[in-house]
Amino acid sequence: YAEEGHSPKFITKHRTCRRQARECSGEADHHEGMSSDDELTPAEINEFQKSKDNVLEDSRKVFEDVHADFCDIRKILLKFQEWKEKLPDSYCDAYISFCLPKLLNPLIRVQLMNWNPLEQNFTELEEMPWFKAIEEFSDAKTISESK
Repeated sequence: YAEEGHSPKFITKHRTCRRQARECSGEADHHEGMSSDDELTPAEINEFQKSKDNVLEDSRKVFEDVHADFCDIRKILLKFQEWKEKLPDSYCDAYISFCLPKLLNPLIRVQLMNWNPLEQNFTELEEMPWFKAIEEFSDAKTISESK
């Protein structure tokens, strides 16, 4: 009701009326804090799904005009790895470890757009391609530093 512009007084009054109606009808299955106020109507669910689908469709178009080498995390990290191996002083002076999170952030966000850890069959973060690519890059960084 708050989204519809109703005041907190109206909401409280509405809940009180429903509680009194339950008490009069003898409904004993209600548990305090388990209100149906938070449940969405089928129309609201359809509207949400439609809006979500539109956002996901738009997110697929974000990088459509970007060269393939610059919208794939694995390819980007490979370029940084090559830089580090060929010109280690330059790589170190550029503070790449500080730059990579900001550089990869938009790419990761687009990939996480449809991820929902509350769904029953969701993919673990550690299993996502971008996570594996970063993990491999970090391992390669550790291996080359030990050499």
